[in-house]
Amino acid sequence: MAQINPSILSADFARLADEAEAVRGSDWLHVDVMDNHFVPNLTLGVPVVESLARATDIPLDLHLMIEDPDRWAPQYVEAGAGSVTFHVEAAAAPVRLAREIRAKGARASMALKPGTPIEPYEDLLPELDMLLIMTVEPGFGGQAFLDIMLPKIRRTRELIAKHDLELWLQVDGGVSASTIERCAEAGADVFVAGSAVYGAEDPAEAVRKLRDLADQASADAWWACGH
Repeated sequence: MAQINPSILSADFARLADEAEAVRGSDWLHVDVMDNHFVPNLTLGVPVVESLARATDIPLDLHLMIEDPDRWAPQYVEAGAGSVTFHVEAAAAPVRLAREIRAKGARASMALKPGTPIEPYEDLLPELDMLLIMTVEPGFGGQAFLDIMLPKIRRTRELIAKHDLELWLQVDGGVSASTIERCAEAGADVFVAGSAVYGAEDPAEAVRKLRDLADQASADAWWACGH
């Protein structure tokens, strides 16, 4: 079954506990951490993650768009994250970092910017629990989905199948009712949605509709047999 992770980047930061409650039924709550260095935006840090983890029982899916994730990622596990994603473009030692995240009890995930190919990192995949393909340039919410990322999603799913891995494949950026089916058909099974959820009149219903669309699209997809 597809997983839908609403992004609080599109939520009201003054009411994060209420905004988390508004998407009850979601699989994870996606939390973007930006440092105004790796990406040209600044969001939240460890103290807010700690507070959010106490305020909701939805597990937190942290996406670190920061420099030096090798130093900071373990602190986000300690702050309460159930999954921590670092960018391979920023990590000094991605294998060591993934192992450290796992050792601290969280799922380890690696993100690739749109211009970063997956093929050089094929040997890293067994060290991960999830791989994130960015379908917009990281840094700001509300961007238009990049269709040119669909072949990359497909190639990544082929690599996962080649190595028979239990690896989730996440997409983030411009995911909505009009794009989620194409992502699911290509091979994604975890979907980050920001404005498509928090811009809806009923965010929880928006999550259900997105999940239904993704499940229907992936049911007969080329990669779903035996998935």
